[in-house]
Amino acid sequence: MSPTKGHRTTAGAWLSGRGTCLSGAGAWLSGRRTGLSGGGAWRSGRGTRLADPGTSLSDDARARARARGLVFAAIVVAVLALLGATQPAAAAAAAAAAAPGTAAAAPGTRRAQRRRGLDARRRVGGRLDYIAHIADSGWIPDDRGEGSDPGDWQQLQWNFVGRFGVEAPEAWANVAADGAPGGAGVIVAVLDTGVAYANRGPFRRSPDFGRYEFVKGYNFVNHTPYPNDANGHGTFVAGTIAERTDNGLGLTGLAFGVKIMPVKVLNNEGEGYASTIAEGVYFAVKHGAKVINMSLEFGTEVTGRDIPELINALQYAYRRGVVVVAAAGNEGHAAIAYPARAPHVIAVGATTEHGCLAAYSNYGTGLALVAPGGGADANLPGDPNCHPELPPGRDVFQMTFTGSSPRRFGFPNGYEGTSMAAPHVAATAALIIASHVLGARPTPAQVTARLRATARKLGGPSDGGLYGAGLVDAAAATAPGGPGAPAAPPP
Repeated sequence: MSPTKGHRTTAGAWLSGRGTCLSGAGAWLSGRRTGLSGGGAWRSGRGTRLADPGTSLSDDARARARARGLVFAAIVVAVLALLGATQPAAAAAAAAAAAPGTAAAAPGTRRAQRRRGLDARRRVGGRLDYIAHIADSGWIPDDRGEGSDPGDWQQLQWNFVGRFGVEAPEAWANVAADGAPGGAGVIVAVLDTGVAYANRGPFRRSPDFGRYEFVKGYNFVNHTPYPNDANGHGTFVAGTIAERTDNGLGLTGLAFGVKIMPVKVLNNEGEGYASTIAEGVYFAVKHGAKVINMSLEFGTEVTGRDIPELINALQYAYRRGVVVVAAAGNEGHAAIAYPARAPHVIAVGATTEHGCLAAYSNYGTGLALVAPGGGADANLPGDPNCHPELPPGRDVFQMTFTGSSPRRFGFPNGYEGTSMAAPHVAATAALIIASHVLGARPTPAQVTARLRATARKLGGPSDGGLYGAGLVDAAAATAPGGPGAPAAPPP
C-alpha cells in the first residue's frame, strides 16, 4: 500500500507524535507538539532561555556569609572526625555550616543515617533516649529551574513532585541510602534523534549535562560515531532520565546518576526505519545497556509481522537481560502501537497533571502502566480525576533546544506525549536495578513485575485497560522490601 499522511508502510515507524505528521523515511517521536519549526523539532511557544544562575541580587551577601561559614565548616569537620563521626555525617554538617540558613545534606544522607540509627538516640539514665524527627519527603536538590532560589525546579517539574508525579525525592533518598545515588552504575540507552551530549561542529552539549555522563553511542542514521541531536526530542528524553541534578541550575533527572548511551536511530525530522532501530537495539545490548528507552512508535496498522528484524532484536534484548521501555502511542486509540506492543516490552501510556489519562494516549490490552505525559484530560465519565471541560494540565518540561538551533537551550513549551511518559519508567527501572532491591541481577520480568506491583492505582475498578497497573511510583519501586524483594536472611 502507499503511505498516507500520518502513517508509514512496513518500512518504518515514527515518534509517537500526535499532531502534524512528518514525511520521510520512517518513525516519529512519541512526543505530541503543537507545531513544526526549523529542522523538524516539535516546538512552540515559550522557548525560555536558560537564566544565568549568578545574577541574583543577594549573591554578594550570600558569598560573604559562605566565606565566614567555610572557616567554621573546617572546624566542624575536624571536631566530628575527632568524635568518630562518619564521613557522610561530617560532610553534611560541614555543608550546613558553610551555607547559613540552609539545610544542606548529601543526597539521602539523613535517610541513610536514620535507617542505621546513627542520629536517633542518646543515653539518659543508662538507657537509650530516642529522638523523633519530622516526616520529610526525601531529598530536594538545589536546581533552580526558571526561578532564582534553590529548589525552584519543583515549580516546573510537577511530574516529579506533584500530586500525580512519580515521587522522585523519596526515590532519590532510597537509592542514595542503598549506595547508588541517582541510579549510579547503570547504563540507559536512549534510542531517539540523538542527544546533545558533546560539543562538535555546530552542536553543543546541553548546559545541564556533564561531560562524563555518557558512554559511547552511535549514529545509525548517518553511520558515524557521533549521535548528535539536531531535533531536540532525544535531548529532552535523555534529560528526563539523567539531567544533571543538584548543580544549582536547570531541572532535575529522575535517574541522574546513570550513564546515558545516545543511539541515533531517528533522523532530524524524527523518523527512522525498523531495520535502523533494530541495529540500535543490538548495539545497546552488546555495549552494556541495562535499560533501553524508545520514545517512538509505528502506525497502529503496523503489525509484528511487518517489522520482523525489530521484533527479533527486542527478543534478543530480553534474552540478554535488558529492560526495554517504549511509548504506547499518541493516537488516542484502544490499541498499543509497536514497538511497545511487542512481547517483553514495557508499554507506557500518558497521564496529565490531574491524574487522568491524557486525551492523546493509546490504551488497551498490553498497556503495562502510565506515567506523566502532560496535556488535556481524556473524556472518561466517572473518573473523578478527569475534567476535559477545564483547561488542559501543564506540559512536561526538561532542558532542550528552544528553537531550531542545536546551540540554544531552555525549557520550551509544547512537549507532551507518551514520548515524555516512557523515560519516567525507564529511569525508575534503572533505579530499581541500581538499588539491588530485587537482588544484584534482576531479570526484565522481575523489574516489570516490580514496576506494576508498586504502581499507584488510577481510575475505577474497571479501568485497568486505560491505566494498566497504574501510575509509576519511583519511591515505592525503590523502597526496601516489598513485591519481588529477596527474603531477609534469618537472624
